[in-house]
Amino acid sequence: MLNRVLTRLSASAEEVPCGTVLLRRGQAASKAIHLLSGKVTFGVLEEGTMVHQLGEVQGPFWLEAAAAMLGLPHAVDVMTESAVTLQSMPLVQFKNQLKNLPEPVHTLMLDLAKAQRQQIEVAVSRLAKDADARFAEWLLRHAEPSDAQGSMAVVLHDRKRLIAAQLGIAPETFSRVLKHLRDRKLISGGGRVLNLLDPSGLQTLAGI
Repeated sequence: MLNRVLTRLSASAEEVPCGTVLLRRGQAASKAIHLLSGKVTFGVLEEGTMVHQLGEVQGPFWLEAAAAMLGLPHAVDVMTESAVTLQSMPLVQFKNQLKNLPEPVHTLMLDLAKAQRQQIEVAVSRLAKDADARFAEWLLRHAEPSDAQGSMAVVLHDRKRLIAAQLGIAPETFSRVLKHLRDRKLISGGGRVLNLLDPSGLQTLAGI
């Protein structure tokens, strides 16, 4: 359905380099942006770094379409992970094109946009739990006995980048979290095996 709107895009394609911030949380949506090609991540930026990553998408994809459709500020930050190609449409023109759709279809799309917006807001609010606490909780969920004395350890079966994505944090943040927990004597080890030195301390950190 949004493809009908796309066919009316009058702007020429724009090339944007990797590492560009395309949208910022809280910023009013002024245009609808269609990612033609390339990859972007979305989440929460701090000082230019995506410290909390909610996901990534590959074009073609409409970026923050719910905000554009509902006339709301952006709920997430969006940054390019590669060179990308974009097309955009002024917000007024975008909403007018949507109104040209059959009434039931237009209503359905608005309902879907509202539901998606609510989901994103819930996801962002959960990021208030800091990265250390979320990783502590993840470790406790994946811990297994490592010896007869009852010591616990976690074997990292996935790459650290994939685990960071599961936690909704950037790979750089994941490395800092590992250091924090080691410095606090909560975990030890390196490589693919992490030993849980203080499970009760991890529980306290995780708030469980």
